[in-house]
Amino acid sequence: MKRFLIVFAALFLWISSMSSLAFAEEKQKDGTKSELADEAKSAVLIERDTGAVLYDKNSHERLPPASMTKIMTMILIMEAIQEGRLHWNDKVRTSEKAASMGGSQVFLEPGEEMTVKEMLKAIAVGSANDASIAMAEHIAGSEEEFVKMMNKKAKELGLKDTKFQNPTGLPAKGHYSSAYDMALMAKELLKYPQITKYTGLYESYLRENTDKKFWLVNTNKLVKHYPGVDGLKTGFTNDAKYCLTATAKKNNMRVIAVVFGAPTPKSRNTQISKMLDYAFARYETSPIYGQGETLGQVKISKGKKSKIDAKTAESVSVLIKKGEALNKLQRDIHLKKDIKAPVHKGDKIGELVLKKDGKILSKTPLISEENVAKAGWWQYYKKAFNLFTKAEE
Repeated sequence: MKRFLIVFAALFLWISSMSSLAFAEEKQKDGTKSELADEAKSAVLIERDTGAVLYDKNSHERLPPASMTKIMTMILIMEAIQEGRLHWNDKVRTSEKAASMGGSQVFLEPGEEMTVKEMLKAIAVGSANDASIAMAEHIAGSEEEFVKMMNKKAKELGLKDTKFQNPTGLPAKGHYSSAYDMALMAKELLKYPQITKYTGLYESYLRENTDKKFWLVNTNKLVKHYPGVDGLKTGFTNDAKYCLTATAKKNNMRVIAVVFGAPTPKSRNTQISKMLDYAFARYETSPIYGQGETLGQVKISKGKKSKIDAKTAESVSVLIKKGEALNKLQRDIHLKKDIKAPVHKGDKIGELVLKKDGKILSKTPLISEENVAKAGWWQYYKKAFNLFTKAEE
């Protein structure tokens, strides 16, 4: 009898422990219960195409972003390139102010010139404050005007917990952002596919064929040590601690993970890795449209062209849990009417809405990928003449 009681007690303890383990595992499967970023002040994990939040920890808390600020700096650089205001081989001159910046730098000298391509590499890989100021001055005329552009863009993106005081992330009163806002900035930056050619570099060189050759090593070590990571930006100051906005792509899915205020670089990388593991283990995306696909045409009045293609501003996907079936997907295309010239490249001229079971899954802007100027008197005359001759026929 005694032996039976001992065996029974052991069996009871084993069953209890298995139940506890199963409960713990179930909690880990639930993103709202498991703590993927336990050592961070705030964190967020989103799927890039849909913007769906997969994990959240104090993601709207306003905190110093340190050099993650440069994500917005890079957005404005890439935007200027796309709009033709800036070109990859343009020479950018270094001012006295840019050369005097402290912190991370590539030791630009006053009057030194580098191409936009080289400056962007210095910012993306080396987190160069001097290159950031040089680019800000080149694009906007001064650092102050560039900061205005940064805050204007933040407002356009709907960022509610962000305000910039400089393009570098060096400590400044009233300079703050949040994990969620930083994820949205990363989402915007990733609209430009060329950017990961720079943010995904682990090492490179500047002034390669000179006696001032400078070796760049990416502060984001996950670029080398986590498969699929190709960006985006680290950050550190004494106040901010260790921060990172990272992105990784696996199969068809790209995710963005953000950590603010980790105590050490190792802790920062570990927490980001846990979030990425979580996303890729549980979710997958089904691509619907690629970036730049034409989904309709919009009529334009008083323009040199009468019609313009409405194209997807970015790639469009649907996020599903692994094993789930994707069916009954509704695609609604809304095109603007009564558009008058001029139309500028990048202008929103429509919207794609994806729905499932009546629920909106995503909204994607449809944009113009070309400029359409107002028609001159000669174009009006030709149109009127064509209409007249058709009427005569």
